[in-house]
Amino acid sequence: MEKFIYKKAAGITALSASMTDFTYKKHSHKEYAIGVTLRGIQEYNLDGSLQLSYQNGVMLFNPEQAHDGMAHDETGLDYVMLYIDPQLFLEITEKKDIVRFSTPIVYDGRLEQKVLNLSHAIMNEKDEALCNELLVSLTDSLVHTNLSSDYKKDDPLMSKAKEMLRTSLDHVRKLDEVCIELQLSKFQFIRMFKAHTGISPYQYFLNCKIERAKQLIEKKRDVYLAVAECGFVDLTHLNKHFKSVYGTTAFEYLSHVNGGGRLQFQS
Repeated sequence: MEKFIYKKAAGITALSASMTDFTYKKHSHKEYAIGVTLRGIQEYNLDGSLQLSYQNGVMLFNPEQAHDGMAHDETGLDYVMLYIDPQLFLEITEKKDIVRFSTPIVYDGRLEQKVLNLSHAIMNEKDEALCNELLVSLTDSLVHTNLSSDYKKDDPLMSKAKEMLRTSLDHVRKLDEVCIELQLSKFQFIRMFKAHTGISPYQYFLNCKIERAKQLIEKKRDVYLAVAECGFVDLTHLNKHFKSVYGTTAFEYLSHVNGGGRLQFQS
């Protein structure tokens, strides 16, 4: 059985998931993502390398780090994940510049427990003050064990390319237009973009559309507004792509947001 439970508190999104046959399409998140494998083995490709997170493994993803995800075998897996906005992360850690996780998976009992404590507090709708305290405790542990300031700065050309793709979500920018502005051939651009981000320009563009749609659903409670403003053909089109990244359809996500309770989806 596939199950995805989302909950948001103190500016952090928590996910509790169980999956057997479901596979995440290659994508990235704007946030830091910190998770724990509770049962089974989580398999994913990250920066061109195959990663296996076994039970009790703490998974660490940097912002915009492309990855997919699936159960390693037919027994499936259970895991939790926390998504923390980079600016919030910097504010808590009192860092001036973006930092990165230096190791994709660690086995650290204390760190694991702090992830689980915060996840449990958010999923069970505990007081926001408690969630903030647990978040500070978690980030303090991360700073002392797994953070590096050796962060790959965005290439100015690729930064411009990403901005062009992000600001035209209601329609697909023609590749020729982008390349003319960047003074690159189509093949140079595709190769450079994929080397820099881990995904193709179109995958990045689609990922931005899906992420923007999720933000609109959370803020405006209107799935059809998300369809229109993000340039999806119809709700079916949005649902298909939304599910490939979040494990559930946009329509299901909306129904549980409107319900005011946990965002829970089972299949």
